[in-house]
Amino acid sequence: MKRKFWSKQILDLVPYTPGEQPKINDLIKLNTNENPYPPSPKVVQVLQNFNTDHLSRYPDPSSSALNKVLADYHQVSNNNVFIGNGSDEVLAHAFMAFFRQQEPILMPDISYSFYTVYCDLYDIKATPIAINNDFEIQLTDYNIANGGIIFANPNAPTGSALSLSDIEKLLQVNTESLVIVDEAYVDFGAQSAIELTKKYDNCLVIQTFSKSRALAGLRIGYAIGHHELIEALERVKNSFNSYPLDMLAQACAVASVEDDEYFQKNLKTVCDTRDWTEQQLTALGFTVISSKTNFLFATHSAVSAVDIMTALREKKIIVRHFTKDKISNYLRISIGTDQQMQQLIAELQQIIK
Repeated sequence: MKRKFWSKQILDLVPYTPGEQPKINDLIKLNTNENPYPPSPKVVQVLQNFNTDHLSRYPDPSSSALNKVLADYHQVSNNNVFIGNGSDEVLAHAFMAFFRQQEPILMPDISYSFYTVYCDLYDIKATPIAINNDFEIQLTDYNIANGGIIFANPNAPTGSALSLSDIEKLLQVNTESLVIVDEAYVDFGAQSAIELTKKYDNCLVIQTFSKSRALAGLRIGYAIGHHELIEALERVKNSFNSYPLDMLAQACAVASVEDDEYFQKNLKTVCDTRDWTEQQLTALGFTVISSKTNFLFATHSAVSAVDIMTALREKKIIVRHFTKDKISNYLRISIGTDQQMQQLIAELQQIIK
């Protein structure tokens, strides 16, 4: 078998499992937290007018134009911004750059499962910190020796969010290691910690264009932090892939950031639909974790999560189920269009009966 040529670390590695991407007609896909609406019309214009002759050349390795618009948008300097091929790549570079320490890193026991994969891949020691019974991260539990701290805010897959003041309290006591705040869903109602990166040199914030900007298919992510943190990320990037973001992705990302009116309108639409869906689920007897994301995390006392998921799939609606003990009876339901969520509720009414 070819596996005899594999290194031991790869043999033992348990890779991240992405959300299912089935090819089924008329499917209502509520399992991967994608934005149900298209990106900005300005992005469409970029795609329609792009000069394909340029594709014979390498893209700008520094994504200079995108760097500038992001720096302006977040009111930071250009050397406070790092851009990568999706936030997953940015996270991977950050784990390599900062977390290979003597002490273990700290992270929630229920969170984005890619974190543990990076630890295994890079041989990083980690200590999981339990979220509380309300599925909330308690940052006071992180006041112990560590080689770094990472958490998603809002957290995934639960959807709950931390306050900026709680994050700042952590930074005030945890001064000797890096704190990474993964803000993939922050635009849907949570407070960003980007302002804290201007006060604390050990705070790195990572965001993505995949969710709120509806550009998951282009893989665009970035980090904001002290210039020395950005320099370390650049060192890793240039030792791995000097051209992470292609020309189309760079141009589309710039257009997206420049169309803030469309961005804010899209966010409001998704959040309004989320809040309506939460009310409907609660009326059906679900317990729903208060969400600041574009998904809901819910459980029903009378019908198991697996049974609900299976019944919905028969109706061509797919949602996400996790097998971890603490959350094995919960479903993560991405927010779709109003029509999709109305159909979801109609089907759930029949299933719960």
